[in-house]
Amino acid sequence: MTRGTFKKFVGIEAWLVLALALFAGAANAAWDINLQEPVTSTARRIYELHTFLTWLIFAIFVGVFGVVTYSLIMHTRKRGHKAATFHDNTTIEIVWTVIPAIILVMIAFPATKALVAARDTSQPDITVKATGYQWKWGYEYMTGDAAGVKFISALATPQNQIRENAPKGEHYLLEVDRHLVVPVNKKVRVLTTSADVIHAWSVPAFGVKTDAVPGFVRDTWFKAEKEGIYRGQCSELCGKDHGFMPVVVEVVSEAKYAEWIAEQKKAMAAGAEDPNKTYALDELVARGEKVYAANCAACHQPTGKGLPPVFPALDGSAIVKGPKENHLKIVLNGKPNTAMAAFGAQLSDLDIASVVAYERHAWSNQLNDAIQPAEVKALRAK
Repeated sequence: MTRGTFKKFVGIEAWLVLALALFAGAANAAWDINLQEPVTSTARRIYELHTFLTWLIFAIFVGVFGVVTYSLIMHTRKRGHKAATFHDNTTIEIVWTVIPAIILVMIAFPATKALVAARDTSQPDITVKATGYQWKWGYEYMTGDAAGVKFISALATPQNQIRENAPKGEHYLLEVDRHLVVPVNKKVRVLTTSADVIHAWSVPAFGVKTDAVPGFVRDTWFKAEKEGIYRGQCSELCGKDHGFMPVVVEVVSEAKYAEWIAEQKKAMAAGAEDPNKTYALDELVARGEKVYAANCAACHQPTGKGLPPVFPALDGSAIVKGPKENHLKIVLNGKPNTAMAAFGAQLSDLDIASVVAYERHAWSNQLNDAIQPAEVKALRAK
């Protein structure tokens, strides 16, 4: 093969690889190249700023590369041009300093205006606290008619879809068991914090992305102008299940919001736990199995075999089969320098008692320990 033929062959091969890559992308992805439709004033400002900057950058690109291309074509030695020998041109230096400065001012003015508006959390209609946990969100309504309503919002995508044993659903990895519900056209202030590592509460359609930092309370706000369900995700790399921590906000009418509040308060009253009640083992195990599936199975597996060495097995574990107080303390407080998170802030006394009773009864453990909520409450007080 001659050198020229080889170059031609390599060139054809490169074009084929490029074409295959483009067609593969078209077959496997939607060609969505824009931001989500904005439904808040903040998101709209971001969208408009994005559009303005895109056109500005395009104009700069055309101008710069137009001059470069013209110079390359028209100012060649074949056309009789000779390279200039000058240096230090005050006029040119002033021009290429002033023009970028003007461009920066053009960018800074709308960007600053959008940033200041995005940070104005004053005079909210509703305040909600969002606490990040590995790997779910805890919501608590702080003000308004819903004050006192709180719940955990966790991924609802079935494990068989995640393990590719079933077809993926429409909202794969973007659905939760309980939505954050807010009324339309009301200013909602969101306080963010974290119980373990840094998370980030993000909903693109609202133009909102705020870190949730352990030991700190940060805030953001949104005022949705359109009813609907809006989805986001934790936008901070927060550990093993970072990609399994969605945010779902449901915006409803004021009438539906009032109905939802009434339903939540009724459910909370009905489910209120009696700290002095003594539960039978079968009651604890049945409840604990559900708590385990929602909070523990992703790491320790439904079989209790875990994923050693990072996630140890619970089946036959020395901790599970040891003193129940030690077992309860680990579930309550977590284990430092490991992936074991603290569940004391996430789960009630009854839930913790139930899941520990389940783990000590399940698989080959079979300890039959009926742990009561009062025991968990006593440990919290220590």
